[in-house]
Formats: sequence, C-alpha cells, structure tokens
Amino acid sequence: MPALSSTMTEGKIVEWLKKPGDRVERGETVLVVESDKADMDVEAFEEGFLAAVLMEAGSTAPVGETIGLIVGSEAEIAEAQARSAGSAPAAAPKAPAPAAAPAEPAAAPAPPPPAPAAPAAPPPPAPVPAAVPAGDGRVVATPRARKLASRYSVDLATLRGSGPRGRIQAEDVERAAGVGAGVPQVAEGTAPAAAAAGGPPAAAPVATAPAGQSFGGPGETVPFNTLQQAVVRNMNASLAIPCFHVGYTITTDALDAFYKEVKGKGVTMTALLAKAVGVALARHPQVNAAASEAGMTYPTAVNVAVAVAMEDGGLITPVLPEADRTDLYTLSRTWADLVSRARTKQLKPEEYSTGTFTLSNLGMFGVDRFDAILPPGTGAILAVAASRPAVVAGKDGSIAVRRQMQVNLTADHRVIYGTHAAAFLKDLAELIETRPQSLAL
Repeated sequence: MPALSSTMTEGKIVEWLKKPGDRVERGETVLVVESDKADMDVEAFEEGFLAAVLMEAGSTAPVGETIGLIVGSEAEIAEAQARSAGSAPAAAPKAPAPAAAPAEPAAAPAPPPPAPAAPAAPPPPAPVPAAVPAGDGRVVATPRARKLASRYSVDLATLRGSGPRGRIQAEDVERAAGVGAGVPQVAEGTAPAAAAAGGPPAAAPVATAPAGQSFGGPGETVPFNTLQQAVVRNMNASLAIPCFHVGYTITTDALDAFYKEVKGKGVTMTALLAKAVGVALARHPQVNAAASEAGMTYPTAVNVAVAVAMEDGGLITPVLPEADRTDLYTLSRTWADLVSRARTKQLKPEEYSTGTFTLSNLGMFGVDRFDAILPPGTGAILAVAASRPAVVAGKDGSIAVRRQMQVNLTADHRVIYGTHAAAFLKDLAELIETRPQSLAL
C-alpha cells in the first residue's frame, strides 16, 4: 500500500480493480483511492482471493479500518462473505479505510462457490491495443477520463491507456477526441510572463485560462471534490495566521535575455524562478522558517513548492527539493516530470507536502499584482505578476524603457519580520536584475 500523507484522515474509493472471487497476488493493486491531492493504488497485503467488498466505489473511507476482505483459498470465500454480511453491510453510512486487509482464516471451510468469473492473469504487455478491461469486463479509467469521454463521445473501450496497468487517463481521452491536453495552470502558470507586446516567454506548455471557467451551471450547487475540500481546510487554517505583505518591483530584462539563451536546453522559466528563490532563501533562512507549537522551525533544506491550479478544481503544490543546490537543468527536468504526474494525480504525498516556501504566479494572465494566501505549515509565499514594459528613471536622471514585474511576499509575522522580508526581496531582485547567469552555475 502506498505511503499516505500524515495529514490524510480519509480517502474516497475511486474504483475497485478486482471484484469478489478474483484472485489477487501480494503487492497487486486491488483498488484506487483518491486522497486530498492524488489518486493512489492500494495493494493487497497478502495473496489469496478477494472475498468481499465492504465499501463500494464512490464511498468515503476514514483511515484505519477495513474496506475489503482477502482470504487464502476459494473454500473460505463463502464463509467470509457471510461474516461480512452480518457485520459490515455494503450500504454502511460511513466507509472503512482505504486498505485491503486480509480476513481471518475461516474456522471451517465452506463449500466453494461457483468459479470466479475471471481467473487471475498477468497484465498484458505494453503497449496494449486498447483499454485493459477489469475482471468483470469494465474498462479501467480515471473518473476524469470517464467524464471527458462522455463529453466528447469517446468510446473508452477503443483507447489505449497510458496510466498504471493500462488505466485510461484524461489525456488519453483528449488525444482521441483531437483536443489539446488540459495542462494544469502551472504556478498557477509558468513564468513572469510578458504581457502586451511580445507575449509570454515560451516555457513549459501551459493552457490558457478558460474564459469564465466554472465548475457548475447557473442555479446549481456543486459539492466540493476531495481536492477542493483540502483547499478549503487549508484556507480556513490560514485565517489564524497573522500575515503581512511586502511588495517589490523587479526589472526582468536580464532574466528574459538569459532565459532566451537556455530555453533551448530544456530550461523552463519556472525552474529559473525557483532556482533564484532558492538561492535567495539560502541567504535568508528566516524566510524559509515556519512557526510550530515548539517555536520557530528551521528546515534542513530549501524546498520550493510551486502552486498549480488543477483543471477540475483545487490547487496542488508540487515541490522542487533543494532548489538552491540543484542545478538548473535538473530542476527543469524534475519540474516537467512533476507537472506530467500532477495532471494524472500520480504525485506521491512527499512530492506536494514538503515545501518550505511557495511560489505562485499569475503573470501569464496579465495580472498586474496580487497577494497570495499563506499555506499552513510554511512561513512565506511569493506572488509573481506579469512582466510589463515601463518607463524607468535611472539614478543619473536618464529615462529608459525596462520590463518590470511586481512581486508580493506574504509572510507569517510570528516568524518573519518586515526587515527579513525586505532584505530577502532586495537580494532576490539583485540576483535577477544583475546576474541571472549565475543560476546556471
């Protein structure tokens, strides 16, 4: 079973990949569970047969209880089913935990039921010609893939799944429908994108924000999904944090020029920004610290999280670990991998919950300035707006046109004071304006 986030208290059962009577091997995926930020495969603890499903797909299960029974032999299936029917009906109002636990051996083996509908078999070799069906003939696909298939009238049975064990992902459906794959809005974008003339720098592929995007229609009340519920909890928790905001104007001409030199080598603007922030944080450990019950906690590493708005609602913050020490090209490759797996909700908890500082960017949408809400558990978050041409007066009185962007730091005043925030932003601006080439060293 995959490791769960320490803050996870419940999970939603997305889909059972096995049905009662199917044989399962130790370590084989039995079902898919949606946590607050990711879809995770749940594996069988022991080999045997899935005797009973105590909670159906769509149910929410608190962590720590049993949702399915696995027995050692076919002879024990009927006995386990009888026990589960008397003690845990499938229609129970509250679900057990996302874990497939083995049942106790039956005291007396019952006569075996009819043979299972589909005997266990190894997964077909990849690539598969079409979607891999489950044991009962159902096509295995993510909930979003099914939703898109219905929207675009795509037959899932004809698709080749690119997910784990041939599971159909959202992008498989979009590819079949001939529409552009929906990429999360990285950093709620990817770069201090240039507004107006010239357009944004070409970084990693980023989808344009849909006009008037919403998750429901007029007159509807749409329940929060699991990811949105996690955002709600974090936003409510942030209300108890005494925050303040500090703004700074940074000239980006040198950064833009350096980016043009390295983008052909696979470097993204997100990696450039994260690297710059990481280097500045290494010089200002107070801004990388966070408040805890014991006092001020200073992390052992500078892990820069970048906010990503998911297309189906909610936010997630993939983490670039040790951004100050990792070379720029590795950071870019890591970021591309994180974005790819964030799209399919395949990030591991430690890949989105270990950030020590957060970067949020709305520049690609032409935003002039904004304040970001501080995520609980960290000390600061930096909001990055668009880079725009501006008339600038030099120290000698000369006038010139420069590209400038507004950044705003939201900080926890229990840990970070105004002088800390100002010094950090000043050093970050000096790095970006005068020696961005050092980020590649």
